[in-house]
Amino acid sequence: MAVPFRRTSKTSKRMRRTHFKLSVSGLVKCPNCGATIKSHNVCPKCGYYNGKDVMSKKDTKAVDVKPAPKKATKKTASKKAE
Repeated sequence: MAVPFRRTSKTSKRMRRTHFKLSVSGLVKCPNCGATIKSHNVCPKCGYYNGKDVMSKKDTKAVDVKPAPKKATKKTASKKAE
């Protein structure tokens, strides 16, 4: 088995590893708002995809939701009794 004659210095090791780095692939700028997004995905900031508004709040029908009635607590129940 081959054994190195000399120990690799820190500088040589680090110079060799300068090219071994992670790169983020598939990120593009949104043409509408300029945010960095993954390609072929809807922009989470503006809701546009391929130049069209696909996440518009206007397109969805608003559902009327009534708030739940408040339950009587001991304080409110005693005030009503007085």
